[in-house]
Amino acid sequence: MDDAVRIVIVGAGPRAVMLLERLSANQADTSNRGDATPLHVTLVDPHPPGAGRIWRHDQSPLLKLNSMAKDVTVFTDESCRIAGPVTPGPSLIEWAEEVRSGLRPEVTVTDAAVQAEIAALQGGSFPTRRLNSAYLGWFHESIVRDAPESLAVTVLAATVLSVVGGADEGTHAHRVELDTGETLDADIVVYAVGHNAREQGERERQLLAFAGRNGFTYVAPDFTADADLSRISAGRNVIVRGMGLAATDLVVLLFEGRGGSFSRGADGRLAYVASGQEPIAHLGSRRGVPYRSKITSALQGDAPRLEVLTPEHIAALGAASGTLDFDRDVWPLVATEQLLGYYRELFTGHPDRIAAEWAEVSERIRSLPWNSAELLEVIAQAVPDAADRFALVSFDRPLGQERFASSAELQERVRAHIADDLALRTEQRHSATQGLFLATLYAFMAVAEIPRDAWNERTRTQTLPRDWHHYFSYVASGPPGHRLEELLALAEGGLVRFLGPDVRVRAEEGVGFVADSPSTPGSVTAAALVDAWLPESNAAASVNPVLRELVSRGAGAERITVHPEHSRVVDDLGREHPSVFAVGSFTAAPESGAFTRPGINALPFRQNDALALALLAQAARVRDERALEPA
Repeated sequence: MDDAVRIVIVGAGPRAVMLLERLSANQADTSNRGDATPLHVTLVDPHPPGAGRIWRHDQSPLLKLNSMAKDVTVFTDESCRIAGPVTPGPSLIEWAEEVRSGLRPEVTVTDAAVQAEIAALQGGSFPTRRLNSAYLGWFHESIVRDAPESLAVTVLAATVLSVVGGADEGTHAHRVELDTGETLDADIVVYAVGHNAREQGERERQLLAFAGRNGFTYVAPDFTADADLSRISAGRNVIVRGMGLAATDLVVLLFEGRGGSFSRGADGRLAYVASGQEPIAHLGSRRGVPYRSKITSALQGDAPRLEVLTPEHIAALGAASGTLDFDRDVWPLVATEQLLGYYRELFTGHPDRIAAEWAEVSERIRSLPWNSAELLEVIAQAVPDAADRFALVSFDRPLGQERFASSAELQERVRAHIADDLALRTEQRHSATQGLFLATLYAFMAVAEIPRDAWNERTRTQTLPRDWHHYFSYVASGPPGHRLEELLALAEGGLVRFLGPDVRVRAEEGVGFVADSPSTPGSVTAAALVDAWLPESNAAASVNPVLRELVSRGAGAERITVHPEHSRVVDDLGREHPSVFAVGSFTAAPESGAFTRPGINALPFRQNDALALALLAQAARVRDERALEPA
């Protein structure tokens, strides 16, 4: 197809390949109408297409998703409100079932462990990243195989170093320069690079310099699978800041990854069998407790729905012009939805445990401030057992302002919290937490619909990308329950210890890293410190040269500015670039992730579909302009 319009997608991970699927589906739809523009799409990524860096096969087989197999899909479904065609396909569990039943003969898995996992996988299983890698790789292959004749796809294993030319330099085409020395010509460029590491900030540089001077070890924020943990010594203290998903992966690699194992005793309790190669890990964070366990119970009451953050209310909020404040204007609505979600399931799913009518209590929840004494009294009267009540403030900060007389007292308190959380989030009698989870998920999706221009500066730059996103992850995106059970076993074996909330770490020359908490007397000294969280998306500080190049051309700062509807890159003068698009966590668009749960009209499908349609429209313009050029 010598006359094809050339599209280069920078990146080939899940987000890029899900965009490719939408492009293929919409191109097929256009082909059926007889008006398709021939396209040649090239995806450029040093990592395998589909999986990309984060989900590549080449990582520890111990690392897992924090989603169940039934909750992972890359395909649109009937819930998706999109302009393009819906093209259903199997979720991860459905794909595994098809593979093991022989319905997917095109799938070839050579890893024996992944083969065994496919054979045993259930909907409630938490798959390994290697299994997800196989699913995503198959997804990419299926798109290429089923693409219409008017769409050619090429994948290059390379890194894009620079993109030059385009309308901003008075030309119609872009020149894409690769680290292999090759150069690609492109009519349209799409940046879909996914999560990227960032250059070290001043704090990280100081800690690295301190560690280097003193012969200590500092591991800066990184994707845990890529972090160098070899200098963390067996039998020695290591301080770990952060207790989210990165810390969960870190614990897996430092303990089971060094030859340890878990066994279940006759009493049903899990115990850790040490290999002798493990450190002693001291974990601390702002809350001082791990992220909440992933929920495995099922709803048994009324279907969840948003009652306050309705589309009409979201539209009204979106009409603000740079004045909307999340904490003042939106958080009270989110909190109310969380209360409604939790108590709707408790009242309608477990009516034997309540002493009032749901219609009456739900009306009071909607009409009273979310943390008012009056509402708390209404709930106390309606829910006789205090263990069935949901206290939002203490849920967020479980240790609150508690003070502990000793470290031993703190250890006991945190272990009890983890055990209670496991019961609340995995036992069916506590399915109200599933109602809470879904309410939080739907609220997160609703807030993402509010245009960026409606928010004030503090909300845009701090509250949404940091506070709100971290809170959502704490509530709804924690580790599988068995990971917290393993953490308990490690804590009971003395190999993991907890530092307490509001952990503080200082570097003392010749001494080491010293950590303490205002909640507990004493401190811990270690020769190693790990900051266990993912690097924040920051285009200006990204290690990816093309993101920094975009920033240098006035397309944003920490995040690349894009049009909210079709993802065209917008410069600092408000001008949209006609042939440069960007999608992903490094943009200022609402964070939506890549693959998602089925049946929820997920934002990434809507973003990708709108972007695909914009790409086809731009390709048609390029085709028409060429037709007017002299032969």
